[in-house]
Amino acid sequence: MATENEKIVADFCATWKRMNVDEMLGYFTDDAVYHNIPLDPLKGKSEIRKGLHQFAGMLKGVEIKIVNRVAAGDLVITERIDTMVTPEGKRMDLPVAGVFELRDGKISAWRDYFDMKMAGMA
Repeated sequence: MATENEKIVADFCATWKRMNVDEMLGYFTDDAVYHNIPLDPLKGKSEIRKGLHQFAGMLKGVEIKIVNRVAAGDLVITERIDTMVTPEGKRMDLPVAGVFELRDGKISAWRDYFDMKMAGMA
């Protein structure tokens, strides 16, 4: 049985398919930090909004399959396959480990760990 925090993270991951930045931002605290390791962290909703808009400009959507997840209190850790879908329909699978910290039902910190070369970023 999933915890409430696991459900919040799963629901958030599902929003990526639609690439609706406002919907995504609704899951974050105002002071949240989003960090794709080893890129610079995005601090606060304003910076996170800019980062999400960059993704939205490059991708039609991201289909996220949560392979495994574990929760302890306000911490949810996911093992995922994120499938990036380009506007032309090209698909690329990326294995990702994600760490989510929640506070009062919102994501206050999110760190994703992945291979930069596989993501085409190195």
